Amino acid sequence: MKPIRSFDELTEHLKSLKIRKRIAVVCANDPNTEYAIARALEEGIAEFLMIGDSAILNKYPTLRNYPDHVKFIHIENPDEAAREAVRIVREGGADVLMKGIINTDNLLRAILDKEKGLLPKGKVLTHLSVVQIPTYDKLLFFSDAAVVPRPSLQQRIEMIWYAIRTCHSFGIKEPRVALIHFSEKVSAKFQNSLDYVNIVELAEAGEFGNVIIDGPLDVRTACEKASGDIKGIASPINGEADVLIFPNIEAGNTFYKSVSLFAKAEMAGLLQGPVCPVVLPSRSDSGLSKYYSIAMACLTSK
Repeated sequence: MKPIRSFDELTEHLKSLKIRKRIAVVCANDPNTEYAIARALEEGIAEFLMIGDSAILNKYPTLRNYPDHVKFIHIENPDEAAREAVRIVREGGADVLMKGIINTDNLLRAILDKEKGLLPKGKVLTHLSVVQIPTYDKLLFFSDAAVVPRPSLQQRIEMIWYAIRTCHSFGIKEPRVALIHFSEKVSAKFQNSLDYVNIVELAEAGEFGNVIIDGPLDVRTACEKASGDIKGIASPINGEADVLIFPNIEAGNTFYKSVSLFAKAEMAGLLQGPVCPVVLPSRSDSGLSKYYSIAMACLTSK
């Protein structure tokens, strides 16, 4: 499979598969979510089960144009709608779960329910984003901008595994994973930099398979070869990172907001760890961003 290097290529690849993935959407009560769903229907990559207040859902007549691919379940209470969507996924009725306007905490409560939720015991819940930046020549994945405040060593390892598997879904056979810090120096003052040393050693021992992992690196050195050359830093990443692993949620979230606002980057993101991809957009995300997240979920779902 040829590597997917843009969101347009992602859509074209999914269309070529001629498979509609089944997506359960909780409380899709906003125009941006309607746009994303309508776009996915038009492109032929998904079908939808809309779970929520039908009085609100009926305000979006576009979805009525696809009677064979859109079904509705009327549940007025958002918490009940979330629990029903999770049940449907658990029982094999949907391949992907998607958040609409429902509060994130309410949806996560259903996902994380120890008896009836979607997160297997021992799995780490984290968030993986992918961004298309006009000045970078390929898609760039990064984690975690939304869930894990300060990852432990084991959580970082799981985050890397999720990113590697997602890269493989995108046709990237040997992902380049950069462990991000504000400098290239290891310091006992910063636990994340010590963790990076352990992770690089694991990678060199073959723990992660066919992957290149290096760090600590700053974002510029990870993504621009000239920067590393100027600093005299020899890294196997060589300024061509596919994945950035951030030290904490503040750094990841700031990067997320900065590239979308100032670089006009297009964005997608999923929760990693549950038994299926979970599209968990911000309520302020654009319709296009929500569509790209749907496309990412369709590609990575089993």
